[in-house]
Amino acid sequence: MIYIVDNYDSFTYNLYQLIGTLTDEPITVIKNDEMNAEELAALNPTGLVFSPGPGRPEDAGEMISEIKYFLGKVPILGVCLGHQAIAEIYGADVIHAPVLMHGRPSEVSLTEKSSLFDNCPNEFEAARYHSLVVDPKSMPNNLKVTAETSDGEIMAVGDEEKLVYGVQFHPESIMTDPAVGKQIVENYLAKI
Repeated sequence: MIYIVDNYDSFTYNLYQLIGTLTDEPITVIKNDEMNAEELAALNPTGLVFSPGPGRPEDAGEMISEIKYFLGKVPILGVCLGHQAIAEIYGADVIHAPVLMHGRPSEVSLTEKSSLFDNCPNEFEAARYHSLVVDPKSMPNNLKVTAETSDGEIMAVGDEEKLVYGVQFHPESIMTDPAVGKQIVENYLAKI
């Protein structure tokens, strides 16, 4: 079963619907403060998706401890706040964005090979809803930057060995190129 950890965000059910159209695997949504990592482990998840949400990663219930617990055990996809949490766990800093991006599309460019972006174009438009970003100056060597904007803001990260992926943008949004959003989620689901 795939579990989506809801960081109290309205986009969570858009993610749920997109994933549901692409897999027959059962999907369950849980709130980020509903259970701890050990309780979640007892449910034997086959994949974990950490949703967007308000605030900072460290204030999002059990999300940080859940990602740490499941690193390298099940495929993980973090979206927006979930992406920022992944970067923090690997040692990067999350800082205020130079420009707030709430409901605005941006051109995203792939920068490194990542299986999350297999069959995606090298450049695509993606929806952004965030006021925090991962600081590119703080990126650790064991987490690759796989996509960014033209001004160097990190839009995706990944650790292929541990099957951990994060995207700052919203693949589930209607403002993201729909073929790309669908392909990203399909690529993640192929790892389960």
